[in-house]
Amino acid sequence: MPSVRDAGFAIPEELIEFRQVRASGPGGQNVNKVSNAVELRFDAARWMELPAAASARLARIAGRRLNDAGVIVIDAQRFRSLDQNKADARARLEAMIHAALVEAKRRRKTRPTRASIERRLASKARDAKVKRMRQRAIRDD
Repeated sequence: MPSVRDAGFAIPEELIEFRQVRASGPGGQNVNKVSNAVELRFDAARWMELPAAASARLARIAGRRLNDAGVIVIDAQRFRSLDQNKADARARLEAMIHAALVEAKRRRKTRPTRASIERRLASKARDAKVKRMRQRAIRDD
């Protein structure tokens, strides 16, 4: 996957803040003593280099990880090593930003072909005929 730098954008280091927190989950007694999980905080609202459209896509991609102050918060506790969790959090942030930089192709409206319309109408007529045949016969006395 191409990095954000390949797209001409470098994530400003001054907008990234790492915080060590205690990880939940397995780890025995060690889980209560060592802070191996990482909370990455990225101030997306202060990143003026990002185009407005990409910023809106980033907000949509971040979802509930984006708080009211415009800060994206990513929790990483997949690994038991602090350095691995930092690298994981940074990679996840870069993946989000890279996805926001990719502009989705606009959908072009298409019309059904004449043959497909005729097939649909023939199918409807065939189904209607089958349903008519299932009805009880009307007697003329």
